Amino acid sequence: MPNNLLLCDTCVIIDFINGQSLLLPTLLDHQLILFTNSIIEMELFQGAHDQRELRKIEQKLNTFRRLEINQDVLTLATQWVRRYSLSHHLRLADAVIAATAVLYDIQLLTYNTSDFRYLPNVQLFDYSGC
Repeated sequence: MPNNLLLCDTCVIIDFINGQSLLLPTLLDHQLILFTNSIIEMELFQGAHDQRELRKIEQKLNTFRRLEINQDVLTLATQWVRRYSLSHHLRLADAVIAATAVLYDIQLLTYNTSDFRYLPNVQLFDYSGC
């Protein structure tokens, strides 16, 4: 896949929704295509405190395309949880997010790089130059 595709972690999208970051608008201006998956969307919905916040999340999610979570993603995520949950405290959601990025061969944009850097073949997007 082209290198202008990014899977955006939940933490990045939360800042975007709350207007606390210009990172995603800058990336969109540079023609990057931004993705979520169902796990990221569920984490966002779960964080809504009321209907107004829920509608705001739904509106902002229109900015993103969705990558489907298929059985290959779930299989890889399961292998990682089995291997890394005790040693690195890997959580289910992070495993599915990382496996999505690996199997779709796209970079992962996250502020929480320590949650992912030990996972094989995860390409973390370096946003320091943005």
